Amino acid sequence: MRRFLASVNIFVDSTEKDNVICCLSKLENAEEVYEVAGEYDIVSLISASCLEEFRDVLQKKIMKIKGIKSTITTIILEPHKGPKCQNRAVNVSTLK
Repeated sequence: MRRFLASVNIFVDSTEKDNVICCLSKLENAEEVYEVAGEYDIVSLISASCLEEFRDVLQKKIMKIKGIKSTITTIILEPHKGPKCQNRAVNVSTLK
């Protein structure tokens, strides 16, 4: 069964960025954590068994980390390229 996956884009108090990255990296549900330049400070991929588990992780773990100001979440419906794609090879000869 495929796990629920979401991109959680995080706005952070700049003085707490290192602490936030460290805390996020320790979360079992955090598949990937990136410090980024742009609109957000951190982008993370969070997995869960279902929407309810994801909600708990977001509210009870991520939002409790000191230094996180706010988040914007994007639910990933279907991966098409990247490490989360399993056995999804495309036959290029059929793409005409």
